[in-house]
Amino acid sequence: MTFKKTSMALIASALLATTLSARDQIKIVGSSTVYPFSSSVAEEFGATTKFPTPVVESTGTGGGMKLFCAGVDLNTPDITNASRRMKDKEFKMCEENGVTDITEALIGFDGIAIAQSASVKSFNVTKEQLALAVAEEVPSKDGKSLVKNPYKKWSDIDATLPDREIVVYGPPKSSGTRDSFEELVMQHVFEKMPVYTDLFKADEKANKKYKAYSVIRTDGAYVESGENDNLIVQKLTKNDAALGIFGYSFLEENKDKVVGITVDNIAPTAETISSGKYPVARSMYFYIKNQHASEVPALKEYTNLFMSEKMIGTDGILTELGLVTLTDDVRAAARTKVMNSEKLTAEQLKH
Repeated sequence: MTFKKTSMALIASALLATTLSARDQIKIVGSSTVYPFSSSVAEEFGATTKFPTPVVESTGTGGGMKLFCAGVDLNTPDITNASRRMKDKEFKMCEENGVTDITEALIGFDGIAIAQSASVKSFNVTKEQLALAVAEEVPSKDGKSLVKNPYKKWSDIDATLPDREIVVYGPPKSSGTRDSFEELVMQHVFEKMPVYTDLFKADEKANKKYKAYSVIRTDGAYVESGENDNLIVQKLTKNDAALGIFGYSFLEENKDKVVGITVDNIAPTAETISSGKYPVARSMYFYIKNQHASEVPALKEYTNLFMSEKMIGTDGILTELGLVTLTDDVRAAARTKVMNSEKLTAEQLKH
């Protein structure tokens, strides 16, 4: 009899613990670029369902991945937003910590705006000029070696550029926007320059960094400005000489204060980003921890709402915040993945 009572007590205790461990409120972390979109969906979700408004934190893409991949405990996030695709090493980190059932949600496109105060005359910059402005090491005058970046003004790089001090407010290393900028601008430019690639070939082990060079200067010309892109907007309004790097959505939200300069003579607009003409554009995602679905009943409803036409469709709410929509067929395929909780594999990340 005592054994029966003890067993029943243990079962009751376990059931109570399970009930207490479940939660109604979704926890979301990740990209500062995706943050406005995710927050808008969260507000709509809180207003139109029986569940509380999800908590959305802007931690940067890299920071969000670390939190998301830390484990399956309910103290860890249910979703992480990302302004780039999950990296192989992040997928492995998730696996090592037991996060083995993840769904990838592609929501749309975003351009990386190179912006300045609206009160200053705009100019055009090439991707090469932009890369040379922020790199730690640049080619010497004879092009045969790399030297510490000597450029202080844009006109030092090219006489046709403004006689303005190089000051670039940009995202920190934990940011997906920073990752995308390094890949789409710096690596794209420097992988075509023999002065970088020859160094790698000459001593692969010693010069590994030159294979895909993306080391940003630390002498004050590039100023890391945190994960809050609105702070960069504020800094641009106070410094007419400066440029800022952030997601196109923030340019849309603040077009009375800042303007995007053209890159390779193409302005950042919804049309140029969706068509692929704008040279600094990328896809945006969020990642779902399916192992939380049974304990966080709101999770499925929230993700379905996010992927709905109401939110990411061509006339969806998020387009008003600067989301550049996917084509109908790509959007439908992305929605199906989420609705079916399709499990992400390491192989898929390679394509």
